[in-house]
Amino acid sequence: VIFREHSEVFDDWGFAQMDRLRRAQPWTYGVMQAITFFGSVKFFVPASILVPLLLWRSGYGRYAVELLLSMAGGVILNELLKAWFHRDRPTTALFYQYGLSFPSGHAMMSMAYYGCLAWLVVQHRARWGVATALVGFALLIGLTRVYFHVHYPTDVVAGFCGGAAWLVLLRTGIRLFWKEKKAAEEAIVVDN
Repeated sequence: VIFREHSEVFDDWGFAQMDRLRRAQPWTYGVMQAITFFGSVKFFVPASILVPLLLWRSGYGRYAVELLLSMAGGVILNELLKAWFHRDRPTTALFYQYGLSFPSGHAMMSMAYYGCLAWLVVQHRARWGVATALVGFALLIGLTRVYFHVHYPTDVVAGFCGGAAWLVLLRTGIRLFWKEKKAAEEAIVVDN
């Protein structure tokens, strides 16, 4: 939970840490640019079409639908929250970034996308190492937004929380849907 009275202290601290890293290790700038791309609209639009298509063609239609719902719901939730909070971006941004700041779309959509993939990997193959790497990558994408000062650290934390909350709601809804569908199918078999 982000507390208003402490958010400025946290934001200043987060920016200071990233500024220190950037000054001490200038090579990180290019690395962070590459990483942040994997949380961008330019990446997510094709990835949100191609990966579900590949899943569908490989016989994992339910997973494809789940990934699509994860992204569609994440986009809607993020836009609603941005409109509600209407927070401007930091004035110290290292480059121009369009749109509002809170919550971070990169952080929220990365958690929705990579978090969903992590869940699917665990469900299908129980590969916890891959799942952990996917969630870790989502967290790293969020950090790049603070590194470039295009989001306050509190924006990124809120984005992670929003993306994770959406995944929990989605997983709960999907589980209930399939449970109800199975019960209805069993009831039809019993009636016949």
